[in-house]
Parts: sequence; structure tokens; C-alpha cells
Amino acid sequence: MYRFLATSRWIGFAVLTVVMAVIMVGLGFWQLDRFHSRADSNSHVDAVSEGTAVPATSLMGIGRPPSKAAAWTKVTVTGQYDPAHQIIARERTLNSQVGFEIIDPLKLSNGTAVLVDRGWLAPAASGAALTLPDVPPTPTGKVTVTGLLHLPESKGETAIPVDGKLTVRRIAPAKLASVMPYPLLGGYVAMEAQQPSTNAAAFGQIPVDHQDSTLNAGYVVQWWCFALIALVGFGWTAYREAHPKVSDLDLAGLGTAEHPDAPVSPAV
Repeated sequence: MYRFLATSRWIGFAVLTVVMAVIMVGLGFWQLDRFHSRADSNSHVDAVSEGTAVPATSLMGIGRPPSKAAAWTKVTVTGQYDPAHQIIARERTLNSQVGFEIIDPLKLSNGTAVLVDRGWLAPAASGAALTLPDVPPTPTGKVTVTGLLHLPESKGETAIPVDGKLTVRRIAPAKLASVMPYPLLGGYVAMEAQQPSTNAAAFGQIPVDHQDSTLNAGYVVQWWCFALIALVGFGWTAYREAHPKVSDLDLAGLGTAEHPDAPVSPAV
């Protein structure tokens, strides 16, 4: 009954089905590996961002960015803001709203500085989405900032003036060092707390960035289901070939004379 499976057409069909199933299973394992990688990365980010703060200068230097493993580490740094060289990062999104992040250099006692992202602000109420915000005054005197360490953002650019303010789209200290009168550390700090806490409550806090590992888990299930469907589909097609229905025989133009086993209609 299943001798047709030995024909070249069905052998080719079977080989193609198996190859497709193997490829889809492999893609599932690839997505599973990405799921574990992203889940591990998220666990690491949670651990370092919720741990004890360490000095920011211990994880980066002048023109030397933090290592990838140091990203999102909770750090602390003490110095004095320089509002004259404030930078506004534009087109930044928080809770699906486009706004701005306010970057102030914090001058350290050794003559260097670190960029501090004081937080997110909505556009000015009287303007459009790209209208620069009303920035609360920068605290004066010595402050201690606690925040999360960020790597330089890719595709950084030199700051350009807009309405008398220096603005950028990507925060990259190496690119911004050219407009600063002092050397900059290679990463920047997103502020979580500040002592004294002057104007800190006016800003939206930049959230920890987690990778979406659930999407990869969904892809694992998807690819493995596709592989199963391919194999089951081959089996079902072979079964139908071996056990054709009467209606299938009629559609194929095979009458009862050619198929004596088919039921005979009574004579009228």
C-alpha cells in the first residue's frame, strides 16, 4: 500500500521535508541560545544596578569607556556642576513620549569631569515636540551623584547649538570632549539620586534597559511548531495517497469500471 514512498518523487519530497524540519529545529535552538543570553544579561543588569554603589572613576578613565560588563553598574561620584557647558539630548523617549535629557558636566577634584544625565524632561508646554524644555536651574556647590553607569552611545556626534543650547541626539563623551574645557571620562552617569537633592524631583528618571528575551522564547516555540507541522504534514499526505477517498477517485477521473471496488450506483 505504501510502495509509492519508494518512488523518486516521494523520496525527494521526504528529503525536502526532513531538511526543512532540521533547519527549523536549528533555528529554534538558535533562538533558545539568544533567549538564554538575553536572560543572563538582564539578570546581570539587575544585579549590578541594585548592588552597592562603587566610585565611577574605578570603572572608566579619560577617554576610556567602561567595559561592556560594567554597563548599568551603580556608581557614585562627587564634584561640582558646570552649567555653562550643559548639553541637551533631543528626541529621547520615556514612556512613549518624546522629550529631552539634560546632560551636565560634573567637574571632579582632579581637574577632569564626567557627564551626568540628570534625567528626562518633556518639551516646553507652549511649543511642539522638538521645542527645547524649560530646564530647572543646575545645583551649585559640591554634590554627590548616585546613578547608573552608561556606555557611550553609538553614532555619537559633536554638539550643535540650537536656540543658544548645545544639543545632540546620541551621548558619546569622546565626541563631546571637543566642546569641553577639561578632559572627560569615557562613559556617563544616569542620575538616580543626588545630595543635596536640588531640583532632582523635576526630572523623569531614566529606566534600566532590559533586553526582550520573551520574544526569543516565542520564536523557539514558533520554529519547533513549524518543524512538527512539516513532518506531520508529510505523514498525512502519504496517508491520503495510500487511502484515497471515493470523492478523490471521482475527481481524478477514475470511474467504477477502472476501480471495481468503488460502490456501484443502482440502475434506474
